[in-house]
Amino acid sequence: MTTLNASRRSQYTESTVSARRVDAFGTTEQPSEPFAFGSEHDQLRATVRRFLADRSPETEVRRLMETDTGHDPAVWRELASLGLTGLLVPERLGGAGAGAVALQVVCEEMGRALFCGPYLSSAVLATSVLLAAGDEDSQARYLPGLADGSLIGTLALTEASGSWRVQDVATRAEPDGAGGHTLTGEKLFVLDGALADLLLVVTRDGLFAVTADAPGLTREPLTTLDATRKQARVTFDDTPAALVGAPGDVAASVADALDIAAAALAAEQAGGARRVLEMAVEYAKVRHQFGRPIGSFQAIKHKCADMLLEVESATSAAYAIGWSLDTGSTEVGVLASLAKAYCSEAYYHCAAENIQVHGGIGFTWEHPAHLYYKRATSAEQLLGSPGYHRELLATRLGI
Repeated sequence: MTTLNASRRSQYTESTVSARRVDAFGTTEQPSEPFAFGSEHDQLRATVRRFLADRSPETEVRRLMETDTGHDPAVWRELASLGLTGLLVPERLGGAGAGAVALQVVCEEMGRALFCGPYLSSAVLATSVLLAAGDEDSQARYLPGLADGSLIGTLALTEASGSWRVQDVATRAEPDGAGGHTLTGEKLFVLDGALADLLLVVTRDGLFAVTADAPGLTREPLTTLDATRKQARVTFDDTPAALVGAPGDVAASVADALDIAAAALAAEQAGGARRVLEMAVEYAKVRHQFGRPIGSFQAIKHKCADMLLEVESATSAAYAIGWSLDTGSTEVGVLASLAKAYCSEAYYHCAAENIQVHGGIGFTWEHPAHLYYKRATSAEQLLGSPGYHRELLATRLGI
């Protein structure tokens, strides 16, 4: 697989997607260098799409949905061999150092295929929070394993309130008298929490690393609406943990990591939205009523046109974050909240409209439309609801 080279970004000439910046007054300005996909992005997309078509077809998605972990170790190893699990990890630590846009290309394709596996939890959340924490010892200890796929990690942040804010966390960390710490508390809705080898646990006082074999650690898979993305309840009872980074930096580290995760999730949502649009259009062409394709009816035309507008807008919003991350823009936080709110609602609306276009067959268990609808509903709340991100956007704009 060809990885991306930052020095070649100025040569990109294909498939332009605008990335407009929003200032504190709500006006926009065009970046000095327009964002465009290059041949390396296109090769990466083609590689991932072929891989997922072969290794993550609908039949495999449905099989993994019925398992506790929703994970195929063989497929994960193949992902790692392609270098996809270490896109964010610097080359000096065994990764590709490919950047946020490359990560988004992968996530967009995974969204199209409803990929089942710990990619968002391990390759995105766990990796990005370690990078944001700036703890070189912890990075050297964990990032090579996350990059080569031998270690699966996740971020344990949310609790009973469902809040993604560090100030709402109740889990406690106490010194153990031997230079370490122990954790007491409960985390809910932890992505791949029952599968992960490494849990990066957020407390009010700091970020802590807990291994899967730590005493006092209990993990329980949760039954959720979206069975394609597994979640767990994780309980800590005087569980030994290692501090990652400086205690007072946890809020900033988590905020930076969640912005990167928002970029990945927004791209995934845009990919899922595009796929359900394609499904709706394909069905509208072949389904006939009154001797005509239903796509010739004005009501169906309007639905598909509205879906197309939302898909293209979601794609532009998603990649605006990735471009801002890769270029060091100061607008990352604003764009992350904007895109997460918009892409969440766009995907949900497109998934619902796809069911309506399909009519009765769209409501059946045998048709995949409901799988995308459930993923869209779950993803809408993941990392914070649209309402939460609009409030956060206003705060970041100083409104």
